[in-house]
Amino acid sequence: MDIKEIQNLIKFVAKSGASEVKLETDDVKITIRTGPLGASYSEPNYVQHMPPMAQSAAPMAATPAEVVPAVASQDHLITIKSPIIGTFYRRSSPDKPNFVEVGTEIKKGDVLCVIEAMKLFNDIEAEISGKIVKILVDDSSPVEFDQPLFVVDPS
Repeated sequence: MDIKEIQNLIKFVAKSGASEVKLETDDVKITIRTGPLGASYSEPNYVQHMPPMAQSAAPMAATPAEVVPAVASQDHLITIKSPIIGTFYRRSSPDKPNFVEVGTEIKKGDVLCVIEAMKLFNDIEAEISGKIVKILVDDSSPVEFDQPLFVVDPS
């Protein structure tokens, strides 16, 4: 199966309305998951799962698990999630500035990041206006479908 056939399969699955399709041949195993159209953001719903920590002499740096509860207490914040699986990039190329930083005011349609999937670079645009409160993914990191990317204050 070549890349064109895979891309056509992804487009077909997206248009069909199926939520998941699995295809397995002798040499290829593919799973394609889709979500509802236009659902690239939702209200944050954080659950804290932290194992008991042993005391240590050195103070530990803040981890995302420690930061998330502070964000979760603000009900009006909106989480922008990844619409696809791929690699997350904060800028269009290494010599360009980041699309957004914490504190950046965004408008609907502004490019927030790029996600590379199968050598295709997809601009991820804001579907709301507001202010970036938190960037939840490191540059050049892999992301999953529906993974939170940004927290936005729409007010």
